[in-house]
Amino acid sequence: MNGKTWAIFAIVVAAVVGGMIYLSTQNRLNVSDISRDAALRVMPAEARTGDIGEHTIGNTNGKVVMIEYGDYQCPGCRTAAPEAKRVAEKYKDHVALVFRNYPIPSLHPNARAAAAVAEAAGLQGKFWEMHDLLYTNQGAWSNARAKERTDVFSGYAKQLGLNVDKFNADLASGAVTKKIDFDVAVGRQLQIDGTPTFFINGNKLNLGDASSIENAVKDALKKAGVAVDKAKS
Repeated sequence: MNGKTWAIFAIVVAAVVGGMIYLSTQNRLNVSDISRDAALRVMPAEARTGDIGEHTIGNTNGKVVMIEYGDYQCPGCRTAAPEAKRVAEKYKDHVALVFRNYPIPSLHPNARAAAAVAEAAGLQGKFWEMHDLLYTNQGAWSNARAKERTDVFSGYAKQLGLNVDKFNADLASGAVTKKIDFDVAVGRQLQIDGTPTFFINGNKLNLGDASSIENAVKDALKKAGVAVDKAKS
C-alpha cells in the first residue's frame, strides 16, 4: 500500500473500532442506583427497570439466597450449574437460587446467543428446561457457526414444545436484550471477573469444585439457624 492507501485504511479501521466502542457503551446500562446489598438478593421487578424478572428455584423468602452468574459456553459453568440447581431443589424450603447471565463474548462467541435462547424460552415458561439443554449439549453448539447454531437452537425450541415463530421473534426482542444487558451490568457492578461466580448470602464463594456449593449452602443455613437435616425435608 502507498501512503494514501494506508491513510484511508487507517481512517476506516478507526471508524469501525469507534463504532464498536460506541455500540458497546450503549449496551452498558446504568445501574449505579442499585446497591450491592440489593444486587445480592432476589430483585423485585421494579428494581429491574421493568425487564424480564429473575429466574429462581426454591423459596425466594428463604434464609439463604444463592446468586449464580453463568455463561452457557463456559465449561466450568456446565459442571457447576447442575450442582447449584440440585442443591437449590434439595433445600428448596429455605434456599433460593437466582440465575443471571454473564456471557463473555471475547472468550465464548456463542454465549450471548445462548443466553438469548434461554431468555426467549423463558417467555414461554421454559427457562430452566432450556437452561439445562444448553448446558447438557454444550458441545453441540459451542463451536458452531451462526447458521448451524440457529438450527441447533431451533431444534431445542421444538423439543421443548415452544411456539417456534414466537421464540424466533423473541430472540432479538428488546425485552430479551435488556434482560441480558441488565444482568451483565449488575455483574460488572459486583466486579465479576469470570464465570461461574456464586454469591451465597452476599459472600462470594471460593469455588474449589462443584461439591463446595452444597457445603457453602449448608454453612449458610446453619448460620441462619436452620437445622440442615430438617432443611432437606
